[in-house]
Amino acid sequence: MKRLLTTVYAICFLILTFAFISCGDRDLKRGERSISASDLAEYVKALGSDDFMGRKPFTGGEKITTEYLAEQLKRIGFEPAFGDSYFQKVPAVEITSQIDDQIVIKNGNRIIKMSAPDDIAVISPRLTEQVSVKESELVFAGFGINAPEAGWNDFEDLDVRGKTIVVLINDPGLYTGDPTLFKGREMTYFGRWTYKYEEAARQGAKGVLIIHETEGAGYQYTIPRKSSISPKLYMQPAAGNESNSSQCEFTGWISAQAADSLFSLEGYDVDQLRKEACKKGFRGFRMKSVLSLEIKNTYTFNTSTNVAGLLKGGKNADECIVYSAHWDHFGIGEKENGDSIYNGAVDNGTSMAWVFEIGQAFSSLGKLPDRSVILFFPTAEEQGLLGSSYYTENPAFPMEKTVACFNNDLMLPIGKMKDIMITGYGHSGLDDMIAEAAARQDRYASPDPNSHTGMFYRSDHFPFARKGVPSAFARGNLESREHGREWTSAQETDYINNRYHRPADNYEPDKWDLEGIAEDARLAFYIGYRLTTTDYWPQWKRGSEFHRQETLGAR
Repeated sequence: MKRLLTTVYAICFLILTFAFISCGDRDLKRGERSISASDLAEYVKALGSDDFMGRKPFTGGEKITTEYLAEQLKRIGFEPAFGDSYFQKVPAVEITSQIDDQIVIKNGNRIIKMSAPDDIAVISPRLTEQVSVKESELVFAGFGINAPEAGWNDFEDLDVRGKTIVVLINDPGLYTGDPTLFKGREMTYFGRWTYKYEEAARQGAKGVLIIHETEGAGYQYTIPRKSSISPKLYMQPAAGNESNSSQCEFTGWISAQAADSLFSLEGYDVDQLRKEACKKGFRGFRMKSVLSLEIKNTYTFNTSTNVAGLLKGGKNADECIVYSAHWDHFGIGEKENGDSIYNGAVDNGTSMAWVFEIGQAFSSLGKLPDRSVILFFPTAEEQGLLGSSYYTENPAFPMEKTVACFNNDLMLPIGKMKDIMITGYGHSGLDDMIAEAAARQDRYASPDPNSHTGMFYRSDHFPFARKGVPSAFARGNLESREHGREWTSAQETDYINNRYHRPADNYEPDKWDLEGIAEDARLAFYIGYRLTTTDYWPQWKRGSEFHRQETLGAR
């Protein structure tokens, strides 16, 4: 009898287990079915319209955008993430820099006059109305990197205090292809322009100019050129640093052609100099040239707005996963082909739509997940990840309770893909989850073949990663199911060269195919579903610069 009861209990347990799995599977499929290309299109049609005025912070477009985001969060069943508000105020200051006359470079009796922004694109991050630079001594500082952990210091025995440094973009591994030098062709954070500005300030430099080179930057010179003539946002400085004096007096880029002219005065060829600077032990040098410029600044203190919604979980409601996509673009600016509104339909309308569809999938579940879900739309990504950086310092959920961040940017509406491209591949266990989810869709996971452009450091998952939260930036981007790899690469190149950060980034329903982005949303939802219905904590892989203590997730 006892044996019979044991058998009955075992059978009942198996029946209940399979019933639970079956219910969970039905719930998952219900969520996946709720995601559609037509719904994605409705979001992008709105967010990419002229009515939103280019979605620039500190403009009327910000109010329209953030209110729309909050309305949609409420509509799909997400409650306010910041207490009783969908909004988090981000204290910022907007600075507009204007160059007076030309930038003058003097080398003995020889003088070169360069125009801003066509030759040199510079701004001042200082909260002062006038920045006057008189014959600042120029110093070539290699790649502008100080990385003891890599045995590299471009500033060794080089006095740059009060001087203007000229540095190369990216890091040495790109140009040598040596995988033991930093990360080879894959950019590290040391290659980012933001790092070079930060390190220049730490070294006490008056100013910093980065030599533009398209492969190393990942975009044409037109991008920093346009940025320099637009108002820039910065975090409001802390007390005791009211003038933002911890920043260099000026920062910017020098075009490849202008750099050739500058270094020819010194008797150097830039390409040859780059080769030399890639060698360990290379030493920078004082140049014979001096630079003079005048910058007028106007600035405005204000707050911009992060937007976030919350779907509360069940038994582990104090833990969360985050889906993010920045809402900001460039507003109304320099006119091109009769259009001056920078609508940002792809950058980043498609990704915001991706977030909303994932949120809708979670809301449609019959049973709430165990962990909470946050949909996060940060401000000022285009200005240096300001909104996401502020959030990670002032989060709705503590960073140690944030299981993972899934972020997207620049999702091209070009149809279904065979791949799911992981930007930042090799950093965390999320790679394995993405690969498994891709296989469910008859797709394959692939590293970003253009990791030299440093995209992992250029969007809003990065501040989460710096805080120790495993973060993913993954989307189909390499191989169209219908047209193959060559065609897909041509579509991406066309977008980067002709629409990226330009007024031409518009919603084009007759040309777009959003089915691929819908498939990407189902993939990201599936991974999030698994994370929110289990106790699993993804970990950083050893060797990643973001690796955190194993004990953090071992609860």
